[in-house]
Amino acid sequence: MEFELDEEQRMLRRTVRETVAKVRPQPEDRQWETYRSLGWLEAPPLELALILEELGYAADPTPFLATATWFAPLTGRLPEGSGTAVFDGVGRYVLEADRADEVALLTKGGVTVVPGADLGAQRVGILDPHVHVAHVDAQALSAGVPDLALTGLAATAVGACRRVLDLVLAHVKQRTQFGQVLGSFQAVKHKAADMHVAVERARALTHFSALTIAEDDPRRTKAAHMAKAAAGECQRLVFRHGLQLFGAMGFTWENELQLHLKRAQACDLLLGTASAHRKALLTA
Repeated sequence: MEFELDEEQRMLRRTVRETVAKVRPQPEDRQWETYRSLGWLEAPPLELALILEELGYAADPTPFLATATWFAPLTGRLPEGSGTAVFDGVGRYVLEADRADEVALLTKGGVTVVPGADLGAQRVGILDPHVHVAHVDAQALSAGVPDLALTGLAATAVGACRRVLDLVLAHVKQRTQFGQVLGSFQAVKHKAADMHVAVERARALTHFSALTIAEDDPRRTKAAHMAKAAAGECQRLVFRHGLQLFGAMGFTWENELQLHLKRAQACDLLLGTASAHRKALLTA
């Protein structure tokens, strides 16, 4: 299993980064149409993880994550518009369920695709106001979370944590305290280094998970649990250190930091936190 990105994959990452930066100021529907027209939804697992990391970095508001990693792996096709899936057996906190054109339900009789409007899903408020989550009232639901769904959430969280780290580094390089640049203090360097290590560890496990899915490796379920757990642990450390290094500014609504901290934490909470996936590894 080749673990290094090849030149085409590195070029894809650069292209996605540039495209997302260009369309980010546009309305959400324009962003969504751009991503669909570029064929990103049809990307193989590893390339999809690279795309999702860049979208997580930009706090993407579109239904890309749910469409590519919740709906598609369950139904084997892309939806007519946007889609999501209900596969946790309870139908609670379903990503994009309130605005999806199609919803795939994993039931005891198999997978059933229904128009999103027919479910009457009710959006519920969570800490990240830009993430659409809803409760779904459906019968005979079964549990069976696709590995790609866990990997997609992990990749998005890694992107959000990477953005927090970049914001923190930019801040401590220009902020002064006691006549010294904040980043010159050893304690600050240690915290920034810990954040970097956590992000790289979570990123490596996310890439490994995507590779096992691409190759249908028997370790794919275990790898997905490992990626989700590592991303959750990463966001907790990045959340704590990011806020501390920003000081009081990190708590304000005007600061961009809070957007990415909320996105990372939302990804951790959806489909089980880090502790839940560490326990799942015992039986995977």
